[in-house]
Amino acid sequence: MPRNLSQKIFVAGHRGMVGSAIIRRLQALGYTNVITRGRDELNLLDQKAVHAFFNSEGLDQVYLAAAKVGGIHANNTYPADFIYENLMIEANIVHASHLAGVQKLLFLGSSCIYPKSAVQPMKETALLTGTLESTNEPYAIAKIAGIKLCESYNRQHSRDYRSVMPTNLYGPNDNFHPENSHVIPALLRRFHEAVQSNAEEVVIWGSGKPMREFLHVDDMAAASVHVMELDSDTYQVNTEPMLSHINVGTGLDCTIRELAETIARVAGFSGRLSFDSSKPDGTPRKLMDVSRLKALGWEASITLEEGLRDAYRWFLENQERFRG
Repeated sequence: MPRNLSQKIFVAGHRGMVGSAIIRRLQALGYTNVITRGRDELNLLDQKAVHAFFNSEGLDQVYLAAAKVGGIHANNTYPADFIYENLMIEANIVHASHLAGVQKLLFLGSSCIYPKSAVQPMKETALLTGTLESTNEPYAIAKIAGIKLCESYNRQHSRDYRSVMPTNLYGPNDNFHPENSHVIPALLRRFHEAVQSNAEEVVIWGSGKPMREFLHVDDMAAASVHVMELDSDTYQVNTEPMLSHINVGTGLDCTIRELAETIARVAGFSGRLSFDSSKPDGTPRKLMDVSRLKALGWEASITLEEGLRDAYRWFLENQERFRG
């Protein structure tokens, strides 16, 4: 469908990895009226403040990329925070969008919505077919609720609220904290520090055999805008009323060993890699089925090594943020 580059678009969560990438993508396409609000300007947990903001802005589109996120430790330690804050953010924004007459919204979820034992690669139809991974169940339930919020407003109020579920993301504005980052930023930092200290060996948790899929955040942003810009007929042909979300990924995975070897090459580490098999491996494989998205005309374009080099470049330029 033709782009209306003057439409007023609100990106919630613009300081996060995904939200900032969506901003870059929209600006690159020529959108001229993209607005944001920092946490100090708009508390998304405050229903009254969110409704006042939507009522005053006259928005045309919303990208709901705001969320409370964290690793296994954070999810295990603060489960109430994760389910409460994510439920409140999405409920406030979706309902305020509806009341303010915003017809188009895109909700960003997570691949953790799928059952722990889902058949690989995971199809959208796997949703609600089994038990969730216990370590992040509260977060996953909140994200499932977000999908159902969008579906329900579409069914009852004829809105056009869409949902995309990304695989494991990485890239600029990722969290490289030494204790609570995900696998790619953690390994990028570890190999970087090994090079700096002339270490002869880097030890990696687990056997290195589990397989994972990774998507650069700029590809995620491109997919998000692509899905948002699809005309209603095209989008609905490829979804079902009670199955409206779309997986976003590369459709390719690699072993943790292969990932570590690639990151070592990117960081310039030439020492030994060893794997501590006494540490847990987690799920053997986690891969998204992206055939629905491919049928809608989009495929990932950034290779893993290319994306890792971009993420490492960003880390080198911003590593002062992650001291300590």
